[in-house]
Amino acid sequence: MLIKGMTEQEIRVLQEFRRLAVESLGIAAIKAIKHPAGGGEAPALSLVDKGFLTTDGPRENFALSQKAKDFLSYDPKPEFEEAGSPVEAAAGAE
Repeated sequence: MLIKGMTEQEIRVLQEFRRLAVESLGIAAIKAIKHPAGGGEAPALSLVDKGFLTTDGPRENFALSQKAKDFLSYDPKPEFEEAGSPVEAAAGAE
C-alpha cells in the first residue's frame, strides 16, 4: 500500500535516511539505494518536488524536510501486535 501518493522508490529513499539515522545524504548514496525497479536520483528529485526533501543548488546533497521527519516518525503496528492474537489467548486459557 502506497502512502500519501508516494511511489515505492520514494518511500525506499526515505527509509534509507531512517536506516542510516541521518538527516542528509549525498547524491552517490541516493544512487546506491537498491530498488526492485527504477531508482537512481529520480525518486529523490520527485521527493524534493513533493516537499519531503530539500537539496542544495547543484543537487549534490539531499536533506530531510520537517514533512519527511514527520512521515518517518510514524511507525504503524499491525493490530495483532497491539492486542494478543486469538492463538495466544487460547494458549493462555489452557
